[in-house]
Amino acid sequence: MTASPGPSLVRRLVLLAAVGLTAVLAAATLLLGLLFEQAALRRFDQGLADLTDSLAAAAQPAAGEALTVRDLGDLRTLRVYSGRYWQVLRPRTGGSGTVLARSRSLWDLELSSPAGLAQRLEAQPAGTVSYEVPGPSGQKLRVRATRLVLPGDPAPVIVLAAEDRRPVDADVRGFFAATSVVFVLLAAGLVAAVVVQVRLGLRPLFALSDEVADLRSGRAESLLRTYPRELRPLADQLNALMRHNRDTLERQRAHVGNLAHALKTPLAVLTTAAFRETGALADMVSQQAGVMVRQVDHHLRRARAAARHAGAGQSTGVAAVLDEIARTLGRLYAEKGPRIDWDAPEELIFLGERQDLLEMAGNLLENACKWGRSRVRVVAKAVGTDRLFLTIDDDGPGLAPAEREAAMARGARLDESAPGSGLGLSIVRDLARAYGGDLQLSESPLGGLRAQVDLPRTLA
Repeated sequence: MTASPGPSLVRRLVLLAAVGLTAVLAAATLLLGLLFEQAALRRFDQGLADLTDSLAAAAQPAAGEALTVRDLGDLRTLRVYSGRYWQVLRPRTGGSGTVLARSRSLWDLELSSPAGLAQRLEAQPAGTVSYEVPGPSGQKLRVRATRLVLPGDPAPVIVLAAEDRRPVDADVRGFFAATSVVFVLLAAGLVAAVVVQVRLGLRPLFALSDEVADLRSGRAESLLRTYPRELRPLADQLNALMRHNRDTLERQRAHVGNLAHALKTPLAVLTTAAFRETGALADMVSQQAGVMVRQVDHHLRRARAAARHAGAGQSTGVAAVLDEIARTLGRLYAEKGPRIDWDAPEELIFLGERQDLLEMAGNLLENACKWGRSRVRVVAKAVGTDRLFLTIDDDGPGLAPAEREAAMARGARLDESAPGSGLGLSIVRDLARAYGGDLQLSESPLGGLRAQVDLPRTLA
């Protein structure tokens, strides 16, 4: 069972970079916005400090609790509810204080002050406290309270300078919006750069994957490209593994050949000796020696197929093999005259050795020609991304469902009168299973038997 592919490495790297960049840029946006707000408020408070200094210079004590303030030259403090205000208080114990003077912009209202303001001002080394209160028109005012001692007045006073801070808030929001847009564009550009960087950086890895696929499909025998320093050891190890597999395959083939020679020579001697003798014992020896030869051929053929498939690196065109088999069987069964129709795309490639495909297709087609009456049909087609189906139909008598599995048993012959060893279908099934496939028998639409083989394939 093939494991499902894991998440894309490119996607993982891009997502990690995108998340990291988003977090960093979001934090940078927030930090810059806060810094801008603090700078704007400091600039705002400086304006209130200038207004306080002007009041301190323009205020003069009058008779009693009265206080005279000369014109400050600030038109906004003269326009009613303009958003810029001032007020002078005389602090009182247990109260908010007495208003000595206020700007015309306040009209008949007064600036409120928090409880304990005088004590807070006394505790401050600079004698200044900032706070926020609602304004005459409901706007948000920022107030700067300063404790002063005016010339000629021994009792301290509290000067309140206030201004509408909504323009500052609007500037801060605008800065946040502009910075966010800029950083979003920056993040998009950086993510795009990361995508390009990852794609270019992993291109050698993609190339290595393509070459490994070529190795598996038989289009190449080794990795030939020059890879970066980090991938070079992997490429060298893969090439070494391929060389080791080829060497192992050759040794296996040599062992198979040696085994075949070692077994067949004594069997040939036994067979020859049995032919020279007469009697029941000689007949039995001759018959059993023949069975042993067929069994040895069968098992050695299966071992060679498994070794070849394990070694990989071989590919065979299906159409050319079917054409060769059809021509050969057409001449062999010329007297019987079955018509062999075959269809296979030219680009359909069997991922295995030519001899194995000849063995499987030849056995199945020969059976179809032997038992078919007048017609044999062969269709090879691609299935999925890496498999092919080879289907052989005939119009012969076919097999009953109970007989189909028995027909594929090793050495089984359902008709003893017909020539053959009974190993054909067994060989086909064993070879197909060696390639990760199988042989299935069923009823043919032509009325006879259908044999279908599942085999691996690759691209042309």
